[in-house]
Amino acid sequence: MMKNKVILVLIIGMFLINLIVAQEASYCSEKTIDGAWCQNVPEAKIDANYRSAPTSCDATSFCKSGCCYDSSEGTCMRNTPQIVCENDGGVWSDSASCEVPQCELGCCLIGNQAAFVSQQRCKRLSSLYALDINFRTDIANEIQCILSTTSEVKGACVFEEEFETRCQFLSKAKCFGLGSANVSFHEDYLCTADELNTICAKTEKTTCVDGRDEVFFVDSCGNVANIYDASKKNDAAYWTKIVDKGESCGAGGNNGDSAVCGNCDYYLGSTCKEYNRGADKRRPQYGDNICRNLDCELDGVPYQHGETFCANSKGTDESLPGSRNFRLVCYNGEIRVEPCADRRAEVCLESDIDGFKTAACRANRWQDCTKHTLKKDCENKDRRDCEWIGGTTIKCVPAFAPGFDFWSTEESGEAEEICSTASVTCKVTCAEGLTGDVECESFPDGCGDEEGLDSGWEAQQDKVCQGLGDCDGGNNYIGVEGFNSEDEE
Repeated sequence: MMKNKVILVLIIGMFLINLIVAQEASYCSEKTIDGAWCQNVPEAKIDANYRSAPTSCDATSFCKSGCCYDSSEGTCMRNTPQIVCENDGGVWSDSASCEVPQCELGCCLIGNQAAFVSQQRCKRLSSLYALDINFRTDIANEIQCILSTTSEVKGACVFEEEFETRCQFLSKAKCFGLGSANVSFHEDYLCTADELNTICAKTEKTTCVDGRDEVFFVDSCGNVANIYDASKKNDAAYWTKIVDKGESCGAGGNNGDSAVCGNCDYYLGSTCKEYNRGADKRRPQYGDNICRNLDCELDGVPYQHGETFCANSKGTDESLPGSRNFRLVCYNGEIRVEPCADRRAEVCLESDIDGFKTAACRANRWQDCTKHTLKKDCENKDRRDCEWIGGTTIKCVPAFAPGFDFWSTEESGEAEEICSTASVTCKVTCAEGLTGDVECESFPDGCGDEEGLDSGWEAQQDKVCQGLGDCDGGNNYIGVEGFNSEDEE
């Protein structure tokens, strides 16, 4: 009984103390003697140099709360007294909730970061980090703003449906867009993770995914899992979280025709395809998809996917009439033929960089070869495609002899004119002896001797003639002898 009396006395005492304090704190002081602004204090605490009123600060005009806008920082402070705002260089408005145009919020995207702030604040942040900004007013709240930078991350989207814990492997944005009340997103997790306790289970099935090179496992719910690895079919850890391509089987290789690894790489010569006995060398150990090898083979020679090379027709090296340059491309396991311009107007040039071939059709720059009389000018490969071979009258000829449309009336005259420049005569001085025998005494320019024309000189002149174009009376590229109108006369 005595203890109850003591407690009652204490309660009454505390009530009286609070009542006295409340009565004393009945003034709103614009500034207190302690330097605080707009405080409810006892009269003794009032700074007489500033305004005061015997009421609550919420009921005064000089200490009414409003919105304070800092134009330099782009920030808005709610429930701020006017004098406090103005003393700090802000712009005050009579809106405690800051419903003013300067304080309208949007999603400020800076790099891979996001903040739900005013446009001016967004500009200020961009200047601090020296990054471009993207201020979006169509994003209405902070959650959507933050999700806009992480919406593409994928993981297990778990939800309850028909009394079952179901799961879809989705992006974060699509997961929360399902509209389910009990949805949860688990970044980087697969739907088969044991800790998620979903109905999705491991399988032996595989699939190809649009836009991806690799072969992927598929769970019992139809969700894409990790890259196909036969050794990990029953590995619980491999079916728990996403494993990067660089940490999967056969990383760094093309894994073409592999029966146990689906880590295909298009740029290394493989991509995911449905198994085809006629196209694939091996059948996958599990599933119906494989890394199809995209390399090629021609005449027993292997070529990598993406390689280009020259495979010219017969007689091209000799520039025989009808011969042509070709550029071949190994693409998706097939060889495509791309002819260069006809009549050797283009030539195919090939290079090899670390075992990888590249080729291209380039214009044959033969037109001014015969004009040059100096070897260094003739063999200037930066300007022309010419060859210095000597000769009696012509020493510089095309390295790749052009072909002529000699059956065309318009071009036949030009072809004849070009070919005629290679014509040369071996003049020999001969005299008849007393017995009637003819003796030849002089073969200028080394074209021959008394035995006849020099074979080397004759071959050189033939080379000059052939180098100018389809001028020689020899065979064409398929071995058929050319037509000469003089043969009929």
